[in-house]
Amino acid sequence: MSYVKFETPEEVRKMAVELISVAKDTGKVRKGINEATKSIERKAAKLVVIAEDISPPEIAMHIPGLCEEMGIQYLYVKTKKELGEAAGLKVGTSSIAVENAGSGAELLQDIVKRLPKQEGKKKGEK
Repeated sequence: MSYVKFETPEEVRKMAVELISVAKDTGKVRKGINEATKSIERKAAKLVVIAEDISPPEIAMHIPGLCEEMGIQYLYVKTKKELGEAAGLKVGTSSIAVENAGSGAELLQDIVKRLPKQEGKKKGEK
């Protein structure tokens, strides 16, 4: 799983799943690799959650780097199934971008504080 750059603490994972649940009802989430990618490129995403069991892994390899480039926090959960259920889907999903946390705004802030500091690279920087 070469796109997984760090281990997300279990407590933070649970918070992220809860945030997605809240945001899907009171805010706005984008589901799937393509939707998440568009959300990141538009800088609309506040947090991106990526499953660790994506196959083939190549489809998700661009997400962490793109998040870092755009200065958007991201984290990982164990399975697509867990991510899909949190978003109210009957199937698993590879990634979710939270664009509006809705009534989960405080939870979002708490998650971001607990994540490893992700250094955003400015355009042109190597």
